[in-house]
Order: sequence, then structure tokens, then C-alpha cells
Amino acid sequence: MTEPFIVRRETQIAAPRATVFAYLTDPEKILSWMGSDATTEPHPGGLYLLKGIGPRSGVARGAFREVVPVHRLAYTFGWEGGQEVPPGSSLIEIDLIERDGGTLLRMTHSGLPSEAQAAAHATGWAHYMERLTTAAAGGDPGPDMGV
Repeated sequence: MTEPFIVRRETQIAAPRATVFAYLTDPEKILSWMGSDATTEPHPGGLYLLKGIGPRSGVARGAFREVVPVHRLAYTFGWEGGQEVPPGSSLIEIDLIERDGGTLLRMTHSGLPSEAQAAAHATGWAHYMERLTTAAAGGDPGPDMGV
């Protein structure tokens, strides 16, 4: 068996960690930068559910594993009906680090099964990290057209 593929991203956000944390866990705030419907239960074992937008408007589902308010989130992730990345088959870990008067968001998405899936998720993360960075800093990222 080969090693799973991993996507890593970092972004500096001009907002305090508490604000960024809210944009990652509060369904209303999530929808300002990603998706068309969101349900979150941010506690270990709680549901993570997000309906996408655009040509790949799939439903992402997982469960929270770690929730350390304003510091860290970890949740499983996958796509309903997805053969390659089914619900719960990969892991997203997000650390929020106080830096330069704002927040450094450090994300790792592990457990992806192929180079193609890692590349597709890297494209999605690049798009959504940019939108999150704008929204959490108080800006308007505009309507989400998906990836």
C-alpha cells in the first residue's frame, strides 16, 4: 500500500484567532466564504456537513475529532457518494497561531488516496483559503462560484 497523499496550506489572516475560529465552526459564517448549506456540531464526535457550490456541488461529511476553541480543529472528511474519498476517509487538521497582530492558519489535509485527489483538493483549498482570509478579515469575498 502506498502512503496517502497530503495537502498543506498556510494563510495569514488579519483577524484574531477567535474570529477565525468562528469562521471555521459557525454555519452562518462558513457560508460567507464556502458552500450553500452547512451543519456543524463542533465537539468531538460532532457532525461536519457542507454542501458545495458549482459544478462539483457535492456534500462533504465528517466528524469532529478535536475541538480546542481558538487554537485547533481536527475533523474527518469525505464526499457522500464518493468512491475515492468517502465520508470520514481523510483528516483535516487546522491550527490557529497568533502572529503579527492576526492569525496564521496552518492546515493539513491527510489521508487522500491519490495524486489526482491531492491535486483536486489542493485546488479547492487554495480557492477557499483565499476566500476565508478575506471574509474573516471583514471583507466580502463575493459570491462563491465553486472550483
